[in-house]
This record gives sequence, structure tokens and C-alpha cells, in this order.
Amino acid sequence: MDLFKKCYDYDDAKKAREHGYYPYFHVLNTKQDTRVVMEGKEMIMIGSNNYLGLASHPEVIEAAVKATEQYGTGVSGSRFLNGTLDLHIQFEKELAEFLNKEDATIFSTGFQSNLGIISAIAGRNDIIFSDKENHASIYDGTRLSYAEVVRYNHNDMEDLEKKLAKADPNKGKLILTDGVFSMSGDIANLPEIVRLAKQYGSRVMVDDAHGLGVMGEHGRGTAEHFGLEKEVDIIMGTFSKSLASLGGYVAAEKDVVDYIRHKSRPYIFSAAIPAANAAAALTALRILKREPERVKALSDISDYMREGLKKRGLELRPSRTPIIPIYTYMPIRTMVACNQLFEHGVYVNPVVPPATPIGECLIRTSYTATHTKEQMDEAIDKIVEVLKGLEDFNE
Repeated sequence: MDLFKKCYDYDDAKKAREHGYYPYFHVLNTKQDTRVVMEGKEMIMIGSNNYLGLASHPEVIEAAVKATEQYGTGVSGSRFLNGTLDLHIQFEKELAEFLNKEDATIFSTGFQSNLGIISAIAGRNDIIFSDKENHASIYDGTRLSYAEVVRYNHNDMEDLEKKLAKADPNKGKLILTDGVFSMSGDIANLPEIVRLAKQYGSRVMVDDAHGLGVMGEHGRGTAEHFGLEKEVDIIMGTFSKSLASLGGYVAAEKDVVDYIRHKSRPYIFSAAIPAANAAAALTALRILKREPERVKALSDISDYMREGLKKRGLELRPSRTPIIPIYTYMPIRTMVACNQLFEHGVYVNPVVPPATPIGECLIRTSYTATHTKEQMDEAIDKIVEVLKGLEDFNE
């Protein structure tokens, strides 16, 4: 059989393009902001992870430009060999201090961070307990680790405890969860996870990609939100969201981070993050420390949008984060709705399987600290208009 047969037979995207509901790869013509131009059309952006509004901040842009001038466009090697800059070291120091951890190290992408962390610390004699709605990078990281993987029902602490109780007490254990779940906006039940970890001798790792800059009084994330920074053993996160750049990190005890630096294959065998990305993220981190009011502004505008949608009759599931999913349930209906919103000048994200369970398709909307109430009112009007027009839509 021809290896490419699966490629030739794949026609989902072709059908969507032919029928006019393909919603992906829209082209951005401007900087990421609350209003953008996409394919020559101005629209309200409520489909990005630019939570603190720093992707177009003048200081962040200036830092990236200056770093490129000083260090060049790339490091031409891995951190392990020739790719470590003094900028990397400074960033790691400030990141660890901010997160109240002994040490931190940075990866080239957030996805790579989970691959590198999980595969380094867990092996054949270990068990990983992973929430079923964890990010795809966690799923792939657990596969790369060769550890036994036990998946528990989403945020179901009874199910997690049952599975912990059945586990071999002689094996190393890791409970692995998103802090803020990227599609639903749910927050992990971290207090109960920490309690169970202590009871059953497990370590805890939190993927806080959507928690940093979002949760906690100072934006330190989900652990700060619950007052559990000391109890969470490993915090992972990304720079592509609140920190307005590209890359990822791990923060933990010094010995754990040092072990990852020397044992993580994705870390050792990948080129280091370019200076521009590191400088941009470091500058964004410093702005977050200097202006923690951005975290409150993000929460306030998200609450305003949530209440506005509810007042207009939309049913929303409980949430306290800047991720507000609008459930549309079926794939084609979801994609048609997103395309119509695009034509109405509102950019949102269609989320269909495998990113959601079958029958749980949704429009993912997400918000930025610098959004205005006027922008939210305009977006609400257009969302309600489009969804009402699709009430009788059948796939």
C-alpha cells in the first residue's frame, strides 16, 4: 500500500473549502491587539491568547529589536552546547524568583516544554495520573516518557483517588494537570489534587500555560490563586500567551531543573530560544510585575463579557477565567458560525474533535486586559445575531 494513501483519501478539509465553511488559517495583516486586520478586514479579536495585551506593547517590541541587534537572529545550537546566552540565564533567574521556585529553565516552545519535562522525569517504573482534558502536548509527553499512564475523568477527584489507591506503592507517581484548561476555561481542583498527592505519595505538576498572568493576585498562576505555590512541585508554562513571545519553561527545585537540563532529549537536541523571543518575554514578565493591575483588568473585562452574553440569553457553563466557551455542539454548525462571525468582523476560534469530545464542539472566545466595554458590546451584538440565525441549522 502507498504510504501517501491516507493523504490522498483525506477530504474533510476539501469538503469544508468546497462548501464554504472552512474556518482555518485566516491571515493576520497587523500586530496582535484587541482590534486587528485580517485578510484586509478590520475586526475585534476575541480569539487570541494575548491575555495581558502585551504582544503590541512598545517596550516588548523594543526589547526584541535590541536583542536581535545585539545577539543576532538565532543562536545556531542547543542550550547544552553553544546556544546559552547570558540573556537566557538572567531570564531564568527572574522567572524562578517570580514563581517562588528555586530554579527554572526555558525551552524553545511550550509544546516542547511538556515533551521535555515529562519524558525526563517519568520513566518505565513510574505512573502518571493525567486529567483526560489535558493539553495535547501533555498527551504526547506522557507517550514519550514510557511511563504507565492512568487517565482520570476531568476534574473528578473521586476518580483520581480511586486510581491512586490502586497504584503500585513502589512506583514513582506524578499527578499532571492543566491549571486553566485551554478549551473550557475550567480551573483544576488544585487543593484536592495536592491533598491526594500527599496522601498517596505523589508529586504534582501543573501546566500553567493559560494560568500565568491570568490567575492569582500577582498573576503567578493557578498555584498562587489557591495559595499552594509551595505544594506544587513542578510548574510549566509558555511565553506565547501572557508573555507575548514564543517559548516555554519549567520551574521547580534546583535539583529537578538541573536533572531536566541534562536528561531531556527535546531540550538537549533542539536549538535554544532566539534572543528576540527571550528578551520580549523577559520584558513582558517585568511589565507584569510592575503592573499587576493588568491581571485585575483582564478579570473585569472577562466578567463583563460573560455577564453580557448571559443577559442576551446565551447559556454559558460556569467559568472564572478569560476563556469563555460558547457551546455549539456539532462540527459544521461550529465552523459555519465562526465564518459568519468573521464576516461580521469578530474573530473567534472553532473547536471541534479531537480538541473536544464528540458532541461538545464550541466557539472558543478569549479576552485581553486592554479590551474595552465598547468592543465587548459590539462583539456581543454580533455573536447573538449570528447564533440566532443558526438556531434551525441542521448538519
